[in-house]
Amino acid sequence: MADSIHPFYALHRDAMEAAMRERLALAATLFSTRAQLLHVDAISQEIMQEFQTVLTQLPDVGGAENRMSDFFMRLIGFLAIGRVLRRHAVPLQVIGEIERDTYQAQLLAAPEAERLASGRQFLSLQNQAVLREQAASSATESHRQTFPADFAYEFVEPGPNDRFAFGINYTACGFCKFAARHGDEEILPSICGLDFVAYAARGIHLERTQTLAGGASHCNFRFSQLVPDEGTP
Repeated sequence: MADSIHPFYALHRDAMEAAMRERLALAATLFSTRAQLLHVDAISQEIMQEFQTVLTQLPDVGGAENRMSDFFMRLIGFLAIGRVLRRHAVPLQVIGEIERDTYQAQLLAAPEAERLASGRQFLSLQNQAVLREQAASSATESHRQTFPADFAYEFVEPGPNDRFAFGINYTACGFCKFAARHGDEEILPSICGLDFVAYAARGIHLERTQTLAGGASHCNFRFSQLVPDEGTP
C-alpha cells in the first residue's frame, strides 16, 4: 500500500506543487552553473519525484490551528532539493547557496508593498500577543504528546538595553525531528539558512547566533525592523 499524505497537506498539495515547480524554474540555471550538473530537466523531474515522497512524510503538527504547519509547507520542498543534489555529489555549501538564492528570488517576486505589510503585521503588538499564547501552548505536555513532531518555543521579551522588538527561542525544532527520522541531518543546515532571506524579504532583520541543528540548546531568533539600506545576511 502506497504511503498517504496527511489530509491537511493533501488539501494544499496543488499549491505546494506549483510553488515547487516555480522554485525549480528559478533554480535551473544554478543547477547548471553552480552545481555543474548536466541534464537539468532530468534533475528537476527527479526532485519533483522526491517531493512526492516528502509529502507523504510530513507530520501532523495541528493543521491550520498551528502556525508551524505553514513553515513545513513552505520549506519542506528544499529537503527534496537537497536530497537529490547530494545524490549527485553536489557540495553542501553549494546546495545551501542554491536554495538560499532560489528562495530569495521567489520571495522577491511578490509585490514589495505586500511583503512589507506582512512584515509589519509580524512585528505588530497584536501578533506578539498571539505568539505569546502559541509559545505557551507549544510547551505544554498535552501538546507535546498530541503533536510529538512539532516545534516548541518560548517568547522572549526585550530587556531595557536590547535593540530587538521581540525574540523566540525554539527549544525543539520540527525540521530537526524530521531530519533525524528520515536521515536528512547532513542537509538540514541549508533549511536553517533560509530564515534570513525569508524575514528580510518582509523588511525584518533576523539576528540568530545559534541553532539546534548546530548542536545548541535552542535557536535564538531576535527580530527587529530592517534598516532600509541593510542587505540580506
